[in-house]
Amino acid sequence: MNFLVFLGTERASTPPRPQRLGERVAAACRRRLDANGATHSLIDPLEIDLPRPFKPHFSFARGKAPAQLEQLEAKIASADGYVMVSPEYNHSMSPTLAHLLNHFGSSLFSYKPSAIVTYSAGQWGGARAAVNMRTFLSELGCLPVSAMVHVPRAQDVYDDNGICLEGIDQESWDSYLDRTVKQLFWWAEAASRQRHSGETHAPDAFRTAPSQRNAPK
Repeated sequence: MNFLVFLGTERASTPPRPQRLGERVAAACRRRLDANGATHSLIDPLEIDLPRPFKPHFSFARGKAPAQLEQLEAKIASADGYVMVSPEYNHSMSPTLAHLLNHFGSSLFSYKPSAIVTYSAGQWGGARAAVNMRTFLSELGCLPVSAMVHVPRAQDVYDDNGICLEGIDQESWDSYLDRTVKQLFWWAEAASRQRHSGETHAPDAFRTAPSQRNAPK
């Protein structure tokens, strides 16, 4: 199985410290993907120069989109599933993550599962953002698995490598993340078999415009 881990923060200033708390949480997720035998790549919004003003990938003429969008499109299309790592902003998911994902049509993500991972520097672990993310990811087509990960006070749980800090129970946190990772694996394997069975063909989500989903007039 091949997964993409989307990092939902581009903050590179202080406060807070550490500057990008999500990097620690994403590293912990990648450790558990490794432990369960997956391949994976980190998608970091700081490394992607998105078009300004906003122009989604599917609105460009074929072959005319910026190179970084073309490369990310290929990664999204080839992945078996996705891990979405997000902080919480105003009870919602990261605007950085939403902005990045909004550049791509749902056909790239459809019929593949996703996992929701949220975090915070405070006590709630971004749980309220996860409610918003369920709706967003379902519309995108990569249905989220039921188990979610919430990491409150993440700066006190993980170091820069996604390893638990001294005094934190590594085994318990690994088991907690594995519950979500193993659900993601189960659904990703089932979806992959179906996509490659040759017996059925999944209908397309929209490819050129969201209006393709509209009811007839």
